[in-house]
Amino acid sequence: MFEVHGETDVGRRRQLNEDAIFAADGLFIVCDGMGGHKAGEVASRLATDVIANFIKRSQNDPELTWPCGFDPRLSEDANRLSTAIKLANRTVFHTAQSSDDYSGMGTTVVAVLVAPGRAEMTYGHVGDSRIYLIRDGAMTQLTKDDSLVNLVSADDAPAVKNVLTKALGVQEDVEFEVVGKELQAGDIVLLCSDGLTNMLPDPAILEVVTAQAGPLEEACRHLVAGANAQGGRDNISVLLVRYGG
Repeated sequence: MFEVHGETDVGRRRQLNEDAIFAADGLFIVCDGMGGHKAGEVASRLATDVIANFIKRSQNDPELTWPCGFDPRLSEDANRLSTAIKLANRTVFHTAQSSDDYSGMGTTVVAVLVAPGRAEMTYGHVGDSRIYLIRDGAMTQLTKDDSLVNLVSADDAPAVKNVLTKALGVQEDVEFEVVGKELQAGDIVLLCSDGLTNMLPDPAILEVVTAQAGPLEEACRHLVAGANAQGGRDNISVLLVRYGG
């Protein structure tokens, strides 16, 4: 039903890769950590692990308790993903409070959950990592960056492009939305950190993905190489998911 491939790369300017990716059992995650002295790496890995563990634990569990409550307006999968992200936020926050080494750390997150046997995905995000949907040769950005760039004039935008208004672990609670989206055969979902999108414009990303008729591994490899060729100023993470129907 799915073809999946992911790549994460340190880039050309950074010494550490603070990104983390995950892909298994219909769950796909990209996190972009922040914070010095390896703290960003800790934050992104913590968030990824907490989300993956809760999604696995909550699958087909009639005795499940909901540590953050159950929202009846949302589907069960939306509640699962929402709870997982909230738990990840709290875990990163409390870990950051526990040690000076981790003080100030945080991470972005984009996460997609696909229910078995259903042509539908549920996704959520915090920060400026992105989810795109590529369908019929066109690419649509599904997420909106939690960044100051969306709150200032075009003249001021370059100066605040990478200043986040939200990230996991910065506060004990974080607000975000989880959204459902129907899938069609041939759809490709792209999850990525800003190390890709700050280096390559959307048309270039679309061209690379649609030009690769073979395995997604080739498209991932070309996207990372393209970002590095443009300077590779940050860690680069790419996760591609093709839905086969």
